[in-house]
Amino acid sequence: MKKVLNYRVLFCALLLSSGMAKGAGSCIVNTGSLLDEMVDFQHLSEFPTPSFKTVQYSSFDRSSTVPEGEGWFGNSDGFGNEPIPNFQEVLRAATDEQPGEYVMCDVAGPGAIVRLWTAQLRGELRVYLDDMDQPLYEGSAETFFWNSYDAYGKAAGLDVEPLKGTFYQEQASYCPFPFAKRCRIVWVGHPKDIHFYQIQARLYEPGMIVTTFKPEDLDTYAGKLKRAAGIMSNPGENWPTVSQRAVETFEVTLAPGAQLDAFAIGGPAAIERMTLSVEAKDRDLALRQTVLHIAFDGHPAAQVQSPVGDFFGCAPGFTPYDSAPFTVRPDGSMECRYLMPFKKHARIAFQNLGDQEVTVRGQVLPADYEWNEAQSMHFRARWRIDHDLLTDSKAPVDMPYLVAHGQGVYVGTATYILNPCDIPTPAGNWWGEGDEKIFVDETFPSTFGTGSEDYYNYAWSRNHIFSHAYCGQPRNDGPANRGFVTNNRWHILDPLPFKQHLAFYMELITHKPTPGLGYARIAYCYGKPGMMDDHLPISRGDVREQVLPANWQPFAQYGSEDSVFFQAENVVQSFAAFPVEKDNVWSGGQCMRWTPTKDGEELDFVLPVIEDGTYVVRFVFAMDARSPIVMFDVNADNMVPCGSFNLYREHDVLSRAYSSPPVALKKGDVGITLRSQAATPAKQPSVGVDFLWLQRVD
Repeated sequence: MKKVLNYRVLFCALLLSSGMAKGAGSCIVNTGSLLDEMVDFQHLSEFPTPSFKTVQYSSFDRSSTVPEGEGWFGNSDGFGNEPIPNFQEVLRAATDEQPGEYVMCDVAGPGAIVRLWTAQLRGELRVYLDDMDQPLYEGSAETFFWNSYDAYGKAAGLDVEPLKGTFYQEQASYCPFPFAKRCRIVWVGHPKDIHFYQIQARLYEPGMIVTTFKPEDLDTYAGKLKRAAGIMSNPGENWPTVSQRAVETFEVTLAPGAQLDAFAIGGPAAIERMTLSVEAKDRDLALRQTVLHIAFDGHPAAQVQSPVGDFFGCAPGFTPYDSAPFTVRPDGSMECRYLMPFKKHARIAFQNLGDQEVTVRGQVLPADYEWNEAQSMHFRARWRIDHDLLTDSKAPVDMPYLVAHGQGVYVGTATYILNPCDIPTPAGNWWGEGDEKIFVDETFPSTFGTGSEDYYNYAWSRNHIFSHAYCGQPRNDGPANRGFVTNNRWHILDPLPFKQHLAFYMELITHKPTPGLGYARIAYCYGKPGMMDDHLPISRGDVREQVLPANWQPFAQYGSEDSVFFQAENVVQSFAAFPVEKDNVWSGGQCMRWTPTKDGEELDFVLPVIEDGTYVVRFVFAMDARSPIVMFDVNADNMVPCGSFNLYREHDVLSRAYSSPPVALKKGDVGITLRSQAATPAKQPSVGVDFLWLQRVD
């Protein structure tokens, strides 16, 4: 007898075991059920009943009151001294003598806190659930926002180390706190201190029975917490599958301009996993110019339409990373784990909008699925791009990601930036000063952010490479935020159900006017049959090759003010001719390569100092699979060692600046000694030196 897996029934059985059960128009939610949802995609594909609304309480600029009206792009969102306090309520204003008391969030239940984020939140926090007289938490605000379960976990004898990088992702915390009646969070501090914050909450409809969080939950549900942390620590290897059906494979070769069906399957069923790989003479270009179409149940325009690489979150080009819904592996395979249910049939096709032949190989893991007319939804992925934008902080714009009418659930976002700005510091070449604004069945956004990087769970326009289960920055070329940049965030615990309408916008605000910026993005959601959105067909012009400007030169402004830049090959002290590598990521279009033959080998540079002063010396290095550990010294009156820097990157090619401490230098020439300190896994270490940088800091 064939075993049919009913995802809805299966998930309810899972929730029954954790205390969340479907009854006569009601449900039960507790800490255990929410922990189960953290590592499950099945609940995203069916509209929740009873439903909930995901809202955000944040330090957004309160002068933003009328969409596209005066103050709509206000940016007073947490630096202090805002004209309107960035809180729900002011209980007591701060004075020079004492901190103030401010209500961040006071909301009636049933509900659950599902995400916390802060860039920096000085002061103290008091968290009350339901009608408690004594706070559930009272202490450091940053501790609660960044490490929410630590105090309770330690008290319960729980090892909190596995929560790092899983429940705690960059500067966000995904620790569910369900509450039955009320959640009230009060901050005690000085607004003149930095206080950026975001609090994401589910607000359930009447009929949902919620068991309020208590510290003992971390002991009661220790097994579920450990399981979730283990899965999220390595999603590509540990994410569970349910299907007992066999994997089906396909292969299709597309001539330029061709569109071919590659795979079809009858229903009711679901695609539980889909894995693709692309082969072409120029694979990176093919990943952008080969468009994936997935159509469910005879939909005339495929619900999934995206370049292949962008769909898997690794664009532009190929960048390995690991997350809950997507894993991109160094072997070239790209896996999607979003569940894709359908009633009658599904069809996967590919369209080659490039000028080279492309071969796509794929694997599909189908699963038996019982389509539920009241709740089941089709998966959607909608991609778009804007080329050659002229951006300016004085002329911000809301970039549309998805405008949808009907019923559905929003589940993920990725942004792909081509940033040609010639300032080599985050203060100056930052592209993401704008806020997310998400309208859900309303005329004012219930999610109003504080900066693009804040939405993506990091802060301070950092250029570091990271990937977690729910968020990532797999690519950021540099220096700082110049070049190609990729950010993603997956709404697994914090999905956004909508009943009639959803509009997702992200402000585009750059520090410096920047001509030629490219802005691609993709929105992932589920929609019930009949949902409509604002997707446009993808054209050849949309997927044309993106190229950074040639022969760019670093510019002294904003964070690089009072700087002088030197091409490495022009100031190196050697009779040898060093090879250079050509690429538009490097200043002047080239990067000098030095190949030391032993550890400790030295290379000298000389920089001219125009006048006495205090300076910082920087090397801008290439970081790649050939790079060793290096260090450098500034040979001033006293030699100043400048630390040890590991430049090795297994899969990336990055441009990064490494600095000396402030050094007093006299007018004249100053010698800089670069030293190869130790080899890395590279068999033949090679140091890429792009340019040197002298900045006066006094």
